Amino acid sequence: MDRVAIVDQKAERLRRILAGHARLIVAYSGGVDSAFLAWMAHQALGDQMLAVIADSPSLARTQLQDALAFVRQHEIPVAVVETEELKNPDYIRNDAMRCFHCKDELFTVLERYRATGGFDAIAYGVNTDDQGDFRPGQQAALEHHVLSPLVEAGLSKAEIRELARQAGLRVWDKPASACLSSRMEYGRAVTPEALGVIERGEDALRAFGFRQFRVRHHGEIVRIEIASEELPRAFTAEMAREFTAVFKELGFKFVTLDLEGFHSGSMNRLLSAEDLLRSRPL
Repeated sequence: MDRVAIVDQKAERLRRILAGHARLIVAYSGGVDSAFLAWMAHQALGDQMLAVIADSPSLARTQLQDALAFVRQHEIPVAVVETEELKNPDYIRNDAMRCFHCKDELFTVLERYRATGGFDAIAYGVNTDDQGDFRPGQQAALEHHVLSPLVEAGLSKAEIRELARQAGLRVWDKPASACLSSRMEYGRAVTPEALGVIERGEDALRAFGFRQFRVRHHGEIVRIEIASEELPRAFTAEMAREFTAVFKELGFKFVTLDLEGFHSGSMNRLLSAEDLLRSRPL
């Protein structure tokens, strides 16, 4: 069986999985995985599904606006809820389990929403590639009995992007974008002020025309990651002056450009083997 037929089979399997639920909440972030899952759930269940996006200081305003624009474009039912992870000292501490505490708060809020709204289940957009990565949030999903239909259907990130492209969904090639807190070095307290600085820095990089990047916060030092294919434009005296002006204005004393380029989850390289093992889903 060729690759196209296999992907089509997985898509049909996903449709059957989603159609097997009477009423379903999709934990929605606006990224390609959750957007595709929400779109597929709407195709299978119509108005018996609801995409719920959590609004908090760790979600960039541009990401929230784009996420809402997507569901409204496709007439997918949506609700915005507030989460309060920044009131949790365990989250603020920003150790290796920060993502667990974030997802624990999210799924706690969604569980209340599910119970009061008469929904029978909650699903989120984890894919098969995520299972081998450092993602403590998956443990929170297991503890809250959150469904993972994309994994159940056997879909990888590349296959999800391909299916989204075939469906004409504009997010099919959207760059990955984790929450703003993931830009903070572990052990540095997560604060609304620091998140605001990161967001303004990334807004500036976007305004310069860069597409895939991260602003990594190391206290007095900012480490700018830009995708390798975009680095030649960053390696100019003109851009160096622009970066320096923007990030010193934001309060950083030292402005650096990472020579290795963008790498998703680069902060995790500093974690110990014990931290990595402790965060694995059971």
